[in-house]
Amino acid sequence: MNPKIDLPQTLRWEGGELYLLDQTLLPGKVVEERQDSVEQVWDSIKKLKVRGAPGIGIAGAYGLVVAMKAHQGLEPEAFLAELQKQAEYLDGSRPTAVNLHWALDRMVRHAESLSQNSSDTLWQSLLDEAIRIHDEDRQLCLGMGEAGKSLIREGMGVLTHCNAGSLATSELGTATAPMYLAHQEGVQFKVYADETRPLLQGARLTSWELMQAGIDVTLICDNMAASMMSKGHIDLVITGTDRVAANGDVCNKIGTLGVAILARHYGIPFYVACPYSTIDHDTESGDKIPIEERDPEEIVNWGGHRTAPDNVTVRSPAFDVTPNELVTGLITEKGILRAPYSESIRETYSS
Repeated sequence: MNPKIDLPQTLRWEGGELYLLDQTLLPGKVVEERQDSVEQVWDSIKKLKVRGAPGIGIAGAYGLVVAMKAHQGLEPEAFLAELQKQAEYLDGSRPTAVNLHWALDRMVRHAESLSQNSSDTLWQSLLDEAIRIHDEDRQLCLGMGEAGKSLIREGMGVLTHCNAGSLATSELGTATAPMYLAHQEGVQFKVYADETRPLLQGARLTSWELMQAGIDVTLICDNMAASMMSKGHIDLVITGTDRVAANGDVCNKIGTLGVAILARHYGIPFYVACPYSTIDHDTESGDKIPIEERDPEEIVNWGGHRTAPDNVTVRSPAFDVTPNELVTGLITEKGILRAPYSESIRETYSS
């Protein structure tokens, strides 16, 4: 019998309200927050209460619905002008993950295509489009799972970095989707989850959700990856990504580049899972991707305790860029893309 997959729900629209799972409280507390204003949605994205590239794209789409709920009495032209303003506001919450901009732009363009309708009808169309984005992400995650599950074979050790799981998407995740489907088919394997400093998404989120699903997971600190590879524990690396450039350069959580370099040194395949909404066709290479700088306090304080001297200089980039030559393949909903990525991306998504 295939094992049951029990996955957390990141966000939901119910009874005319948006609810987000506050991921900053995991794994200690499982708390949903109702989002009563666009400012609250912006804050939830900025503070990583909701996170992951697909996850914040979906949250941003619903955030526009929340924002425009109070503007249904406007004339259509004024409604669309306000919609553009609110989209720009939400887009400023996090600059690196392209899914947020993609979802907001899709929502605005959808409403503009219906500009002859009343503002009430426009608001309902926004809600319908947000639900479509949400539902579409479920299918994208399933597609990535189907494309990548054959990479995971009996007895393998699979390393992942940060959280590209169900908590980062609608469900199943990107990097974890092949794991969940392989597990459901009865494949026995072990996942090694990097803790992922400084906010410990691997420790707090990935290990928690994999355990919820009954997958064999071992948590390791970030600086153990080389040792685990050298001792033969790691056979495969799968990560997610917040943005893929047109040439296949991959921007993901800080530390991913180091994992990719180690994987190349030890001859371990390094795969990146990404839906089409994460591929930025307008950014030609990774050096053009804006890298978010986080609050230094996230590094020098943890759990209410100071972990570094006062006034020490701190750098806190949230992401790094892995060059395409270190990527074995891109696991997408349309299959696994191989180098040269400029060609495979263009050919796959030319329509």
